[in-house]
Amino acid sequence: MPLGANKAAIMGVAGVSTADVVLLADNSSDTTDLSSVTFSSGIDSTYGEYIFKFYNINPATDGAFFTFQVNGAGESGYNETMTSTVFYCNHSEDDSSTNLAYIADFDQAQGAAYQAIMTGIGNAADESTAGEFHLFNPSSTTYVKHWNSFMNMTQGPDPKSSNMIMAGYINTTTAIDDINFKMNSGNFDGLIKMWGVK
Repeated sequence: MPLGANKAAIMGVAGVSTADVVLLADNSSDTTDLSSVTFSSGIDSTYGEYIFKFYNINPATDGAFFTFQVNGAGESGYNETMTSTVFYCNHSEDDSSTNLAYIADFDQAQGAAYQAIMTGIGNAADESTAGEFHLFNPSSTTYVKHWNSFMNMTQGPDPKSSNMIMAGYINTTTAIDDINFKMNSGNFDGLIKMWGVK
């Protein structure tokens, strides 16, 4: 399959669906005042990778964190154990400040809490976060489940572009078939799409 078709499908171009990269689900029917978005079907052995794309995620609570957790097959409670690492950078609009750092405050070492994948998101009308999250081989019953995310946001009150790269593994050999995204405080608006990649 040509790279261009893969790229188009992954980026969410309307009408693109192939045997290798398929749009499986989204929350397009309800994108406002959401307490969370859950994908509890379609995550199975059909695809070796699942990509979640986030479009204009805008929290009701200023400074909220966008987070995720998962359930193993047959489990509930969104409390699977994971280990994660966080890398953060930002650059202000007026070029007065920059930052590049490992941020230990947002990682987990065998924790079972919801994992933040973007922090400190502004809630102004023109502020939001966008990006993507990859979950690898979630149906494996042999290996732990690796994931990574790449997010960017507009952050105030001193306007800046803030970028957060996170990665980790869910420390279970049970298949993962359920994922939930939510803010750590308050509701949010935004669109999330789930793609399957063979």
